[in-house]
Order: sequence, then structure tokens, then C-alpha cells
Amino acid sequence: MSLLDSLYREGALRTVDHALAQSLRRLDRDTPDRVLAAAALASQAIARGHAAFDPRRPQLLTEAAIEWPDGDQWLAALADSRWIATPQADRPADPAAPLVLERGLLYLRRYREYERRLAQGLRRIAAFAPAPADLPALAPLFAALFPDARDDDRQARAAALALLQSLLLATGGPGTGKTTTIARLLVLLIAQARLDGVPPPRIALAAPTGRAAERMAESLRAAAERLCTLDAVEASLCDALPRQASTLHRLLGSVPDSPRFRHDARNPLAFDVIVVDEASMVDLPLMCKLVEAVPDGVRLILLGDRDQLPSVEAGDVLAAIVDAAGDDDGLPAEWAVQLRPLLGEDTPVQHAAQPLSAYRVHLRRGYRQAESLDLAPLAEATRAGDADTALELLRGGVLAGVHFHEDLHDPLAGGGRERLLSAWREIGATDDPAQALALAAKLRLLTAMRDGGQGAAPLNARIEEALAGSHRPAYFHGRLLLVTENSYRHGLFNGDIGVCLRPRGDEHAGAATVAWFAGGSDGVRGFHPSALPAHGGAFAMTVHKAQGSEFDSVWLQLPRQDARHLSRELIYTGLTRARRELHIAASEAVLRLALSRHAARVSGLSWRLGA
Repeated sequence: MSLLDSLYREGALRTVDHALAQSLRRLDRDTPDRVLAAAALASQAIARGHAAFDPRRPQLLTEAAIEWPDGDQWLAALADSRWIATPQADRPADPAAPLVLERGLLYLRRYREYERRLAQGLRRIAAFAPAPADLPALAPLFAALFPDARDDDRQARAAALALLQSLLLATGGPGTGKTTTIARLLVLLIAQARLDGVPPPRIALAAPTGRAAERMAESLRAAAERLCTLDAVEASLCDALPRQASTLHRLLGSVPDSPRFRHDARNPLAFDVIVVDEASMVDLPLMCKLVEAVPDGVRLILLGDRDQLPSVEAGDVLAAIVDAAGDDDGLPAEWAVQLRPLLGEDTPVQHAAQPLSAYRVHLRRGYRQAESLDLAPLAEATRAGDADTALELLRGGVLAGVHFHEDLHDPLAGGGRERLLSAWREIGATDDPAQALALAAKLRLLTAMRDGGQGAAPLNARIEEALAGSHRPAYFHGRLLLVTENSYRHGLFNGDIGVCLRPRGDEHAGAATVAWFAGGSDGVRGFHPSALPAHGGAFAMTVHKAQGSEFDSVWLQLPRQDARHLSRELIYTGLTRARRELHIAASEAVLRLALSRHAARVSGLSWRLGA
């Protein structure tokens, strides 16, 4: 049996993957079977989140019992194929070839071009310095905004770096002050424009999902309110800060039924500063299109946490950029000298040779979690894949607000059932939409998968039955909804959470149920449920869907059996959604296996950027 047939019979390929190989066979009956199988696997790799297929590591795509060819021999066969281009690294691939072989990776040509164009775009932005700032004139305001600037404060270094350069990559875990840093940086840029006698900069705030964009805007508004209390910050500077954020799709201008956007290299974005939050969630094609739409001289600021889950779609862009940047051990000597008016004489000087290292600042101090939740030690152990330390912390009960339910596989059994249901019953006890949405943000049950015994879909069905009975109406009072697709017409986006409320009392007899979401001039917006875009239940959510959100209390439920998509990034992302309380339910075996596994993505972006 051929390799292609074996892969298809074992279920390792989708129909569309197999169809690609078959189309090549129809065009040339002499195409070797190994080339056909590799083409199908390159297509399958995109569906699995990879940018390319690695013939030396085919097991990344399937655990099927396949007798794989020798990797070097396979690569040699691919290099000789008429269907596979082998261009120079910085040159476009031949459009007549559907596949590209480069550095031992086999790409669908379109995804190789996304990688190449993205690397080019980032290097272009980094190389184009903005107009110089009057740093001595800004120094008093800078000192007020960053009082610890001369003590190697990472937030201060990030803001100072952005005054000099057009590209900034600010990374850090939850609550490390990324949004606070950006709010203060934007105040500095507005003050700089005032000193230069020009209009304030046009600022765009964006994120991959609607919920992440709204949370970004909320955080920036809160930061602006805190800034207004500082004597050295004029109210007019705070008033000039943006108050709204959009999704990246809306920023770029989606074109219906097309992968293209209105804004691109020929029609660039009309902003002076573009800030993108939750950059780890941005996939390869979208980041490429964003970077190409950023004109020369415009500041691009990427915020994110490389230890979170990568994007659902292909690529792990943020991690690749961070790998290319390496450690942020200081600034280039020339920049350190320029920034001494702001950072002092002891500004760290960079010793790394990585091309992008000068543009990255990693923020370390944590701010977000309440005093009731001591999450940092567990998050660090999870990030490092240190299962022994993680289990010791969980079993020892030494972390405030962290509770370990070892070997509990059903969150709706035992003591956990009433703990969860009582919080959700509070939502159904109110008629006020704003209060209901606030209560909805207090607790979320997060799962590693959508289906299966511990999956979000069956858990939602059980929770809804427990709250409203087996014969409940579809949109019962107090039901939580999760939007699963973007609808610009409604202003609702993938990840938005709403609550169903039905007016009660004799005066409202016969009134229809309304699905309420945050937003609008009154803080809430109501929709008839039948008018909503695609949606489902939201009492339980997958960790992927929760990315970009945060909740007062999180219950993280791991499955009874190991699954290949379980990883330290999934655990880290799930537990860092909690603000005040965290519950983890898992067995030791599954937790150890998850922490031993990286959410690895095959990509060439890091070496394209100089790593």
C-alpha cells in the first residue's frame, strides 16, 4: 500500500488534503508517492496550526502506525519534484509550483510567502526610525509617569524605547503592567506632539477578538483615570487617549467573502501609532497582512505573553518573534546614551547580537491578581514544565486562593457541584442586565476540549439542565451565551459573552427574552436571541475560547485521559485567566503529561528574522 493511501486509510488526512495529492497525480501520473504524501501532509499541517510540514518529524501530525520514509531521503525526493520550488530565502517562490521546500520544511506556497513577507515587513518597520523626540523636555513628565525609571524599571525601558523606535515588542505574563505601560507611553507621545507643535498622534488600539479588544479598551480607560490623578499629568493629555479598541479584522477593513482587506501595502492604515494586544492569538496570515498595512514611520507596538496558547489558526508568530529577539538584556550602546535623560547613567547596555533583541522588553513584575490569589509560583512552574514543583505547590495548599481537586473528573459531582451552580443561580436571580453581566464575569468553568466527558459542550448541557430543568426553553432566564463568529452588523464578535433575561412580573406578562451584551451608550445592548450570530452556551468554555478574557474565579477541568493537544501552554493560559480564585481538577498522570508537552508549531519565521 502506498504511503498516501496508508495515511488516508488511517484517518491522518482530511478529504481536502487527499484531494490536493490526487490533483497533482492527475496532472502528472509519474509524481512519486512520497511527493504526493508530503503534499497532503503540508496541507494537513496548516489545519494543525503549523506553517509547514517537517519530513523529519512527521509524528507531529499523526500518531498513526505509519512506516515513515527516511527523512533525508524524503527531502531529496521532494527537492527533485517539479511541483516543489526551492527559492532563495528572500525571494518570492515560483507561482507555478504549489509547494516550497526551504531549510528542510515543506510549505504550501501561500504560507511560505506569508512567512517571508511578514519577516520583511517587521525588518522594514524596525529599520525606519520615527522623528526624534525632545527627550530632555519630556524628562520631567517621564519621571512622573515612571518614578522607578532609573532603577532599571522594565516598563520605563519599554516606553523609552518606543520614543526612539518604530517597533516595540512588550512581552510579559498576566498583570505585568503591559496596558499601564502603553497608557503612559501614549501620554508621552501626545506630549511630544504638543512640544513639536503638531496634532496629537492618531492612535489605533486593536486585538484579535472582540472580547480581547473590549478588555483592552477597559484596561486603558482605567489606566487613564489613574493617570489623571497625577499632578504632573495634565487632564488634556489623558483626554487625548483613545477610549475604544477594535478587532484586527475591523481595523484592516474586512471584505465580505474575501481573504483580502481594504488596507494593505497599497492602501495603508492612516494612523501614527498602532497597538496590538494579545499578540499570541494572532495567526500568521493575519499578522502578515497587518504588518504590510503599516506604513513607514508608523509605530507598531505588539503586546503579548509568549507562554500562552498560540493562535488557533496556522503559526505561532509571537513565539517566533521572541525567539528571534532572544533575551532583552539591555539597549544598544547608542540608544542607551540617547536615553540617559530618561533612564539615567546606568542604563543597561545590550550584549546580545540578535537582530530584534533591541526591540523587545520583557515585563516581569505581576500586578493583576488580587491579594487573595498567589498565582505566580504555580504559573512559573507551569511555564517551565516543572511538574514536580507544580504538584508540590498544589498539594501543599500553600498558595492563597489556589485549590487542587486531585482525581476529580466531574466538576458537577461532589462539593464542586453546588459551588458552581450557586454562583450561576445568582445570575438568574436578577433582572438587571448590567448586574447580570457583572455576575457572569465572576466564574467560569474552563475545559481542555469541546467534546467528550469533560468537554465544554456536554458540560454546558448538564449545567443548563441543572439550572432550568430538562424541558427548559432554549433561552431561559439566566442562560449565558458565547458568540462564536464575528458579526460587524451587530457589533458582536467571537468570544463575546451575553446573558438571557426575561422581564418578570405581571406587568411584563408575555414579554420576550432578551440577550444582553456589554457595550452601547448605556453599557449594555439587547438583542432578540433569534437575531444573534452563531452562538452556544457559556457556563463552560474551552481554554482557547477563554483566551483574552479573565474571571474572578476559574475552575480548570482537565480530562480523565491524556490528549495530544494538552500542553503546558494550555494549562498556563487556563490558570492565568483567574483574578481572585483558582480551582484545578486533574489527575497527577494527566497533569504531568500535559506539563511535559509544548504546543509546538513548525515554522521558519524565527530564522527568517535572524535567529
